[in-house]
Amino acid sequence: MLIDLRIRNYALIEQLQLQPSALLNIITGETGAGKSIMLGAIGLLLGNRADSRMLFDTDKKCVIEGQFDISSYQLQDIFEAEDLDYDAQCILRREISPAGKSRAFVNDTPVTLETLRHIGANLMDIHSQHDTLLLGDAVFQLNLLDLYAGLVPTRGQYSNAYRQYRKLEADLKTLQDQVAQANKELDYHSFLLTELEDARLDNERQDELEQEVKELEHAEEIKFKLTHALQSLTESEYCATSGMKEAATLLGQIANYSEQARELKLRLDSCLIELHDIADEIEAAERRTEGDPARIDELQGRLNVLYSLQRKHQVRDVVALLAVRSDLRDKVSSVLNLDRQITRLRRDADAALATVTKQATRLSEARRKVFPKFEKELVALLADLGMPNSRIVVQHQEGPPATSGIDVVSILFTANKGAQPQTLSKAASGGEFSRLMLCIKYMLADKTALPTIVFDEIDTGISGEIAVKVGRMMQQMAKKHQLIAISHLPQMAAAGDTHYFVYKEDRADRTVSRIRQLSQEERIQEIAQMISGANPSQHAYHSARELLALRGVEMAG
Repeated sequence: MLIDLRIRNYALIEQLQLQPSALLNIITGETGAGKSIMLGAIGLLLGNRADSRMLFDTDKKCVIEGQFDISSYQLQDIFEAEDLDYDAQCILRREISPAGKSRAFVNDTPVTLETLRHIGANLMDIHSQHDTLLLGDAVFQLNLLDLYAGLVPTRGQYSNAYRQYRKLEADLKTLQDQVAQANKELDYHSFLLTELEDARLDNERQDELEQEVKELEHAEEIKFKLTHALQSLTESEYCATSGMKEAATLLGQIANYSEQARELKLRLDSCLIELHDIADEIEAAERRTEGDPARIDELQGRLNVLYSLQRKHQVRDVVALLAVRSDLRDKVSSVLNLDRQITRLRRDADAALATVTKQATRLSEARRKVFPKFEKELVALLADLGMPNSRIVVQHQEGPPATSGIDVVSILFTANKGAQPQTLSKAASGGEFSRLMLCIKYMLADKTALPTIVFDEIDTGISGEIAVKVGRMMQQMAKKHQLIAISHLPQMAAAGDTHYFVYKEDRADRTVSRIRQLSQEERIQEIAQMISGANPSQHAYHSARELLALRGVEMAG
C-alpha cells in the first residue's frame, strides 16, 4: 500500500506530497492541471524512461519517492532474489539529474532500472489507455485468463519445462551445425592425418639424419684427412708421439735430481696415453668411413618427406609436426564424439518435449474449464454497467508448444443484440473498452497480489447511473486493494474514500501544479462544479450531497 508519495522538480510540479488512504482515492481537477503529470512521475518511480527536459528547474535534480507498507504481502523472496534487504516499510526513489543521468534506489540501496521495475511491479499496477490497447492482444488475453483461473503457478511450471526444452533444442542445433561443418572438413583432415601417420614421425631425429647425410656426402675428404692426421700423430718421421716419447725419456733421466722434471715427465706420460687413444679412435673412424650412395639417397628421401610436411604445415621441426598430427587426430575423432553427443541430446530433447506436451495439455484442459465461468461473470458485470446485450466468447485453438502453452485464445465481444461477437479491436468502442477493462480488473482483484491499483480515467465514455455503478464496483475492489483513480466524473468523485484536488497556481514567473486533500465542504463544492460548471446552482449542490450520501457519508444540512 502506498503510504506517502513525494514529487520534487518534475514538469509543472515544484513540490508535491500525497498521503493516500488505504481505500479508494479519487483525484480530480481541470484538464491540464497536472493529474497526468503526477501519473507520469509515478511511472518514473516504477522504472519508466526518464527525460531531463521534464525538469521543473533545469538547474536542480528531480526526485520522486514513494513509501510503501508491504507488511501484509509476501515479497521477501523477491527482495532476496534481487539481493536487497527486506523491510516492512519499503521506499522507492528515482532521481534525474539536470544532465539527464538517472539513479534508482530501493530502501536507499542503489539498483538498476530493471530491479526497480521488478520491485515496483509488485507494489503498483497502473491501468491506463495503454492497458486498453493491450486488451486486444492475444498474449495479454491469455495472461488475464490464467490470472482469473489461478493458473499462474501451473503456467510457471510449464514455462520452466518449455525453456529447458528450447535450450536443449538450441544446443542440439548448435551441435548439428558443428557436425555439418566438421563433415565438410573431415575428408581433408583425414587425408592430412593419413599422410602424417604414414610418415612414421615417432622417435624421429631429424638432426641426426641431417648429420649422417653431411658425413656421407663428404666421406672421401673425411677419410683422407683422418689418414693424414693419423700419420702426423704416429707414423711420420717427425710424428707427435715420437717427439713426446723422446722428451719424456730425457725428463726421466733427470727426475731423480729435479722434482719439477719428475712432475713434467708424469704429465708427458699422461699426454702420450691420451695421444695414443686419440690415434686409435682416428684409425677406427678412418676404417669406418666409406662412401655409400644408396644410403645417401635413402636419407635424402626421408629428409625430403620431413621438409615437405614442414612446408605444408608451416612448421620448423618434427616436434611441431607431431603436434599437428595430434590436433588432426582430435579433429577427426571429434566428429564421432559429436555424433554421440547429438544422440544423447536428441534423446534428452525428446524427453523434454514429452514433458512439455504433457504439461501443456494439462494446462490447456484447466484453461478450457474456466472459459464458461469467465464468460458468464464478465457478461453479468457488463450488464450491470449498462451493456445488457453483451456477449463474450473465448475463442480457442491449439497450436504447437510455445512460451505460454499450446493455446491460442481470442476474446470475442459484442455489445449489440443479435450481432456476432468479434475481436475486441473490431467490436468495442473506447468507452466499451474502458468498461471491459474495469470489469476484468474487478474480476482479478481477488486473484492478484498487487496492493495498489491506479486507474487513469477508467470512466471514459460513461455517465449517469453507469458511472455510479462503476464507483460502487471500485469501492468493492478498494476493500481488498488500495485504489487511486483519476476521474472527471462527479459520480466517481463522490465514490472515493478520500478526494484530492489538483490545480494550477499562477506565479509571477511561471505556473505550478499543486494538490490538496478536500474537506467535506470542499468536496461538495468540487463535485457541484463538476456537475454544472464554475458557478454551480443549488440543484448542483443538492446533487453533490445526494451523490456523497449514496456512499454513506453523513452531511450536515
